[in-house]
Amino acid sequence: MNRSEWIKARRHETEERYDTLWAPEYGERWGMYPNATHLVFIEKFLNLLSPHSKVLDAACGAGRYMPYLLGKGHVVVGIDQSQGMLAKARAKFPAVQTEKVGLQEMTFRSEFDGAICMDAMENVSPEDWPLVLGNLKRALKLQGYLYFTVEIPGVEELLEIDTAFKKGKEQVLPIVHGECIDSTVYHYYPAMEQVREWVQQAGLAVMEDAEGDGYHHVLTRKI
Repeated sequence: MNRSEWIKARRHETEERYDTLWAPEYGERWGMYPNATHLVFIEKFLNLLSPHSKVLDAACGAGRYMPYLLGKGHVVVGIDQSQGMLAKARAKFPAVQTEKVGLQEMTFRSEFDGAICMDAMENVSPEDWPLVLGNLKRALKLQGYLYFTVEIPGVEELLEIDTAFKKGKEQVLPIVHGECIDSTVYHYYPAMEQVREWVQQAGLAVMEDAEGDGYHHVLTRKI
């Protein structure tokens, strides 16, 4: 199996697990989000937007961040590649426009004043990071804002990364260091230096970049 086929299979596996394993109980089992730092940055993001802005909730999942966007009177569009997760979001927020589409397949152009991509980029492979950031940037109007998070591996995850890489090489898999394939779903943990380089290449300017509650929080503007 070549690298592109392998990544395609990991994406399909991730979508299937979100649909069948996580979506039915998602709100009940993962109710600790958003954490304190998420809330701080959500507020910073919202303070940048004009009243009644149009906001993209990319990889919206079950809609855990929609109440904060809707609470400020913004028009929200939610997308996700998991039909099961979208069903949860639609049940809670039936008036919100939602669409089943992956981050890699977005085709919006200059449509949104702001966008968020929360707790999702860890499921994106390294070769797809530039594509996804480019798609998010293209979706924004000029001077639009993007807030996204990058998961930070803990001690257990760091051990898992090294173990997964060694095991993958032994099995002759096209794995790269930073990927975890024995997790419940595919995870990739990029170095923040690489993330900042990808952000710059995408035509986004970092306004604020901070660490908190297990994530790097990155607030950017389209330039």
